[in-house]
Amino acid sequence: MRHTWKIVGGAAAILVVVIAAVPLFVNVNTFRPLLEQQLTTALGRKVVLGKLSLSVFSGSVTARDLSVADDPQFSSTPFLTAKALRIGVEMRPLLFERRLLVRSLEVDAPKIHLMHAANGIWNFSTIGQTAASRTSNTQQESILPNLTVDQFSVKNGNVTVDSLPAQGPSLVYSQVELSVQGFSFAKQFPYTLKANLPGDGTVAVAGKAGPIDAHNAANTAFDAQVTLRHLDPVAAGFLDKSAGLTLLADVDAHAASDGKSVDSNGTVHAQRLQLRPDAVPAPKPIDITYHVIHNLQDSTGQLQDAAAQTGKVALHLSGTYALTPGSARVKMNLVGQGLPIDELQSLLPAAGVTLPSGSALQGGTLTTNMNISGPLDHLTISGPVALDNTRLAGFNASSQLKGLLGAATGGNVTTIRTFRANLAMNEGAVQANNLYLSLPAIGEATGSGTVSAAKALNFRLSLKLDTNSGIGGKAVGILSMVSGIGGKVASQAAANGVPVIITGTAANPVITPNMRGLVSGNASSVLGNQKGSGQKVLNSLGGLFGGAKKR
Repeated sequence: MRHTWKIVGGAAAILVVVIAAVPLFVNVNTFRPLLEQQLTTALGRKVVLGKLSLSVFSGSVTARDLSVADDPQFSSTPFLTAKALRIGVEMRPLLFERRLLVRSLEVDAPKIHLMHAANGIWNFSTIGQTAASRTSNTQQESILPNLTVDQFSVKNGNVTVDSLPAQGPSLVYSQVELSVQGFSFAKQFPYTLKANLPGDGTVAVAGKAGPIDAHNAANTAFDAQVTLRHLDPVAAGFLDKSAGLTLLADVDAHAASDGKSVDSNGTVHAQRLQLRPDAVPAPKPIDITYHVIHNLQDSTGQLQDAAAQTGKVALHLSGTYALTPGSARVKMNLVGQGLPIDELQSLLPAAGVTLPSGSALQGGTLTTNMNISGPLDHLTISGPVALDNTRLAGFNASSQLKGLLGAATGGNVTTIRTFRANLAMNEGAVQANNLYLSLPAIGEATGSGTVSAAKALNFRLSLKLDTNSGIGGKAVGILSMVSGIGGKVASQAAANGVPVIITGTAANPVITPNMRGLVSGNASSVLGNQKGSGQKVLNSLGGLFGGAKKR
């Protein structure tokens, strides 16, 4: 038995030596010109390989270097370079028939440079265009039968993406891992793809693709399940920083393309959402479900619906968009019906909404229907907004009405029965028109005004006081006492409307009733026949109530 094991061991050793010696007798470099030529024909790009070496144990031939030329319309530098190309081959035909039949290709540590032109064409769009028309050489068997390999893979890749003309810094995607089973230009094939995104994000894609589009490889049909983790759209190059929209997101999506359009739906779990450059990130996560159809021919799309939900709040966004290198234009509609304000509170800072310092909205609902249009970094947002049955806790509007002595009522809160306005927002500024405000403890206000990009207020309102109770009644009493007019006449003057000016900032508003304007606007009722003393009464009221000076 021991003798038998010695024989077996000796035979095995001889076999190992023979196999190890095979590369000394098989010069695989003789296949290099043919391999380069057939890869060049298959890709439609000049392919250059370094010195080839054979490993019988792994059944592979390794090219020390690999270079694939770019589309000359884009660049004279290589589209792809790699430190090695490992080629899985059938050993029997190689050893006994001196034929090289390729079964797998593995690109090791490639550097790939993708470029996107303003007309929507990519520098990889022309890859494989000659493959469909290639005819086999009847005198010599193809080393890539039917342009097919059992397996194609990319290991530890690095992809750089640029636009032509240049639009900002290059985007770099690292640790790219691609695996394709049964790759063919003419058939559908399964694949998986993983990569690290700028900003510490990751992407994983699994699905099927093919056949490769003979006219534009970028329009190849595919079906994929996409998973994105810790996606920063700005860092990843999907959004321009100047647009002011930022978030960190986890995305689970399905996407399918027929080569002409991409139909995608999925969910987005967004954290630290910020909708404007001057806004504060939302403290609570927001879940978004979406359905979008993207046209590959002109880079336009239709957002069928994007429903953003946090708690019981559900906002719906729909409309169209158009993408160009470095820019995106949208025409969207944002709808929210009867949204609970308590749930909406966490979104207000993200939208750049500033309330008076130390205050918060409590209870009630918000309804809005806003049109959003223009480039992402210069959006115009307009439409109606309504608040119903809410309260602004931490702020008492009556205490801000300077001159209405002792008028503060209701504690440190302002109850709002109704708020209506048509808003127009652009470049961070807000124009409010057709404003209507109903405050049970005070009265009703109408008017218009602006909030500048720096949050400065400039509003002109007419406040019709409730003269039966609250500060309206107190104001009438003060007006009667100072001017000597009858309570009925004073009540009528206050009910006709007190001019109110709101200045300061959104965080620290200054509300000033113009009592001079009140009396001037109601001169016939307030002054009656007091022609001689009329101006004296006006001056007294102006000094007492701190009203706006006569211009």
